[in-house]
Amino acid sequence: MTDERRDPPAIDEQALIAEYESEKPARTLTGWPLRVVQAQGVGLTLLALYWVFFPTPAQLYLPLFLMLVLSMTFLAYRGWGRSQRARDEGTVDNPGILDWVLAAVSILPFVYIVADWQEFFRRAVVSTELDIVVGSLVILLVLETARRTVGWIVPAICIGFLVYAYIGPLVPEPFNTASFTWQRLVGHNVISTSGIFGVPLEVAATYIILFTIYGAVLEFSGASRFFLDLSFAAFGQSRAGPGRTVTLAGFLLGTVSGSGVATTVTLGGVSWPLLKRAGYPREEGGGVLAAAGIGAILSPPTLGAAAFLIAEYLEVSYLEVLVWATIPTFLYYLGIVLAIEMDARRFRTTTVDMETPPAWSLLKRYGYHFSSLIAIVVFLALGMTAFRAVILATALQFLLAFLDRRTWWTPRRAWDALVAGAVGVLPVASVMAAAGIIVGVLTLTGLGLKLANIIVDFAGGQLFLATLYSAVAILLLGLAVPVTASFIIAFVTIRPALMSLGVPEFVVAMFIFYYAVLSEVSPPTALSPFAAAAITGGKAVKTMWLTWKYTLPAFLVPFIFVLAPLGQGLMLEGDVVTIVVATACAVLGIAGLAVATGAWVFGPATLVERVLFGAGGIALVVIDMPWIAIGIGLMATGLVLHLARRRRDALAAVAS
Repeated sequence: MTDERRDPPAIDEQALIAEYESEKPARTLTGWPLRVVQAQGVGLTLLALYWVFFPTPAQLYLPLFLMLVLSMTFLAYRGWGRSQRARDEGTVDNPGILDWVLAAVSILPFVYIVADWQEFFRRAVVSTELDIVVGSLVILLVLETARRTVGWIVPAICIGFLVYAYIGPLVPEPFNTASFTWQRLVGHNVISTSGIFGVPLEVAATYIILFTIYGAVLEFSGASRFFLDLSFAAFGQSRAGPGRTVTLAGFLLGTVSGSGVATTVTLGGVSWPLLKRAGYPREEGGGVLAAAGIGAILSPPTLGAAAFLIAEYLEVSYLEVLVWATIPTFLYYLGIVLAIEMDARRFRTTTVDMETPPAWSLLKRYGYHFSSLIAIVVFLALGMTAFRAVILATALQFLLAFLDRRTWWTPRRAWDALVAGAVGVLPVASVMAAAGIIVGVLTLTGLGLKLANIIVDFAGGQLFLATLYSAVAILLLGLAVPVTASFIIAFVTIRPALMSLGVPEFVVAMFIFYYAVLSEVSPPTALSPFAAAAITGGKAVKTMWLTWKYTLPAFLVPFIFVLAPLGQGLMLEGDVVTIVVATACAVLGIAGLAVATGAWVFGPATLVERVLFGAGGIALVVIDMPWIAIGIGLMATGLVLHLARRRRDALAAVAS
């Protein structure tokens, strides 16, 4: 049936990204308010760069960083949505009087903190009345900026945790706790390094802002355009070429954005017309876009913000986190590619002629854009900190931009890149600061350990059930809060549960990371699929379910880490045989699941064939010799039945 729905109107990519990455979109500033925010952004970027080369104590650097973040956020993000009339008329979207007042007020408490920061952080337990007033103001400002950037749910959860700590004895068993005064709560969450100024904000102020600066330099030096052109040139000339193009482009663009929604929207703006011409229905095309976009958070060398938290929490090199993520990232994209190959045949998509230079010519002319990405890994391998590695890679990319006359750096272009690097960190930093409150309450009350014990008890001490319950809990948590906040909360509560059952800490961290990321494609709320549907004009709910289908094999990979005897081989842990066997079984298992969901082998697959392939795929991912034999046997049976049926149908067709 022909889809006669009209194409959606032209879409403003930046507005769409803002809409789906936060409940309250960022403003479109003009005039002198824009110049003020730009000046603040450049100041924030320069502060982060200064810290790399001239490290200062966290108790001094973090208040300065958060001061600029909060002040910028009040000016750059609306406190309430614009009216429909204002949107239709395109009226000025600059800050109002209240926004300017809040931006100014957000500077005051941090001036107080920085002026005597050493003594201030020593008074966490015995705080002065002025300390409590200042700390209370910081909490209110952080909650409001979190509301503006990611919606009301995160601050509501923070308030809930604070109330819980205050009325602890009134809470039923086994969740009850001691009652903590407001002075104690402020002292722990603000006047110490256990709450707002804890690890989450420190990660935002160090790792994340440096990588957003790097991403901005990549973007302004023309790397994004090159990545898209290369993807089109490499895979465009085949039936499955458009789908492959989107997948490769999503992986490459992920190195720039590190955001699922941003990659989906950027990708969709240029790739949806290609998918449509090839014959993809709107919802299936949106599913491909969203699945490829989500991969941005999983793609080395710039994984999502939660990956930096892993490095900080586990006190390991960021390179080690990249190594752990390498094979799982490959498996994620393998599942998508297999689904695309099947869809291309099921929908009878056609090749699309694209006017792009040959891939080899593009690589020879613009392949230097890969240099800085490779340099990050090389610098890390040489023992540099992630901070210095990304700074040097940023400097390298800055110089490489001069190889193309169109991307030469001018003062204006450099200024805009510095601003973009700072603006990119605002929503993440606000969430990180708010999440610090949650972590502070969890550690102060001991609730994290109580929740861990409940998970273990409810599972009866069985690792499989504990892992299953943990996965469901993380997915449900991810429906309400962003990936980063979801990871932080889950790490504090679920990590002790799985570790008590013998799972290594680094395995638990990666398990939580992947399920926190995959919550973005989990029904009933999935931001990237909804953004993709806005681009394609497809039905949002159907697009969401199809995205889930494309990414379904990825939901099993974290289980392999935890449950399979050789599962850690997928994280490049163990000897060569372990790694090879684990990877081979995972590849075959994902192929089996792709057949089960895609209903295609060499032709349409029957229900029996799909069940055999699906059951075989699940058996293979156990990665234990008896189960490997069972899995291969089931998949082989399904393949034999499929080939015999196709031969029988072919002979019948000839005879007729």
